[in-house]
Amino acid sequence: QVQLVESGGGLVQAGGSLRLSCVASGRTFSMYAMGWFRQAPGKEREFVAAIDRSAGMRYYADSVKGRFTISRDNARNTVSLQMNSLDITDTAVYYCAADLVVRTTPVSRYWGQGTQVTVSL
Repeated sequence: QVQLVESGGGLVQAGGSLRLSCVASGRTFSMYAMGWFRQAPGKEREFVAAIDRSAGMRYYADSVKGRFTISRDNARNTVSLQMNSLDITDTAVYYCAADLVVRTTPVSRYWGQGTQVTVSL
């Protein structure tokens, strides 16, 4: 069992930056690939970024490539998402997710409760 708690969301102006963090419970964090997904009002949950267990491979949605960076610290059971050059289309609830393999569709086994990111003009 893995419990995930996100933080770092908020309100930011377009062009600004935010850093999301997700802390996982348990001593097996390094066994899990981690990902970030988001869901805007009226839309389906979509993939944002993922990182494998050793942080050797990173994956990004085309819409965030070059603007967002995913990282992890296995010693601190933490995965982060640095978001730069934010656009109003990035407004959504962002979810941290964990699974034994990298997921680029929203079928991960474990999910956080989500953190709201709102980008204003």
